[in-house]
Amino acid sequence: MGYSVDEIVEEYVNDENELKLVKKKITKKHIPPDINAAKALLEKSNEMNLEKIKSLSDEELQKLREKVLASISKGGT
Repeated sequence: MGYSVDEIVEEYVNDENELKLVKKKITKKHIPPDINAAKALLEKSNEMNLEKIKSLSDEELQKLREKVLASISKGGT
């Protein structure tokens, strides 16, 4: 999903031995997700959970699917 961050750039001048803020710029930046990290996490997770998933019944798989979809729609993991 990535994340957003505010980048703040401030410009000061020295006025009578005192710094005064003369310019402040705030830019919102979106940092994209690290695809390689997501891929590695999925591969590791799949290896660990493959046997567990294979042993689930259709009803258990449906419940798990609903739980994951609910979590995604709420912005969770």
